[in-house]
Amino acid sequence: MIKPVLALLALSSPALADQSPLPFNLGGAFELVDQTGTARTQADPQGHPQLLFFGYANCREICSAALPMMAQVADAVAEQGITVTPVMITVDPARDTVDTLGPALAQHHADFVGLTGTAKQLQVAYDAYQIETEEVFTDPEYGPVYAHGSFLYLLDAQGKLLTLVPPVITPEAAAGIVAKYTQGQS
Repeated sequence: MIKPVLALLALSSPALADQSPLPFNLGGAFELVDQTGTARTQADPQGHPQLLFFGYANCREICSAALPMMAQVADAVAEQGITVTPVMITVDPARDTVDTLGPALAQHHADFVGLTGTAKQLQVAYDAYQIETEEVFTDPEYGPVYAHGSFLYLLDAQGKLLTLVPPVITPEAAAGIVAKYTQGQS
């Protein structure tokens, strides 16, 4: 989730607001590894806009709604000739590994990219998007359950934040937002 104090500071600071299309500073450089073991940065190597989410592949809460929604949005904008890469950065690197991310995310969409890394590498990404995570309890069947952000971040092909997409709207409404911001970019 966005740190409330930082968001308020950003709203009151024109210098920070000038760095982002939003009234607070989000986004930035990171380097992680995808489910194939390939190093990836915030830029899409194929030059497509990206729909980014912070979660974990076996989450039974918000991720179980956000990941399928991202897949539906990617398919809906593809029908309009816009290619958007769905990307998830893990908040559970112990379970979301190079070996486990691919199969879990492929259940949602063939083009889903899962990113993981060392604690230090992940923290860089969390800090860039002001993501806080916390293990809230352990489910006897699924393991640790984490509190984490729920927004979807729409990035251009170079990894610059274009806008936030709220997770509580319909896939059709989300696809409309994505199409508006990405026309001519893919």
